Amino acid sequence: SPGPPSAPADPAAPPPRALGPPPQGSVGAAPRAEARPSAAPCPEQEECSVSADTVLAPLRAALDSCRATVQKQVCNDIGRRLTVLEDAWAQGKLSAPVRKRMSLLVQELQQQHWDAADEIHRSLMVDHVNEVSQWMVGVKRLIAETRDLPTGE
Repeated sequence: SPGPPSAPADPAAPPPRALGPPPQGSVGAAPRAEARPSAAPCPEQEECSVSADTVLAPLRAALDSCRATVQKQVCNDIGRRLTVLEDAWAQGKLSAPVRKRMSLLVQELQQQHWDAADEIHRSLMVDHVNEVSQWMVGVKRLIAETRDLPTGE
């Protein structure tokens, strides 16, 4: 008779021990911390949080810097295409990956990493042609014209 009561007592003892480590914080926090970087929610939220202005303001600034040396007709076409981009963004027609890559493209453009900006442009044309075809030509032309600007002004 002493055997059976002690057997249930032994299984009862491990559960408190098993419950002990997670509340300690280190074990409980580690899986959560690991889950954030590896899981998709963080990158998707970053993509979603990219504002149109974050992308369009630098593009328009680049266009303005081209106006002195680039033909008016070319600048107007780029401007129209940037407006198409802005409208698509405002209407929620751009997927998160497109918004995120456009943000990266603008960062490369601002740092004068022309080849990197051009590479992002190409990847967008290949991967998301239906989303970007109406306005990406303008962004490509803007990259090219900005690259050709005289330096040291």
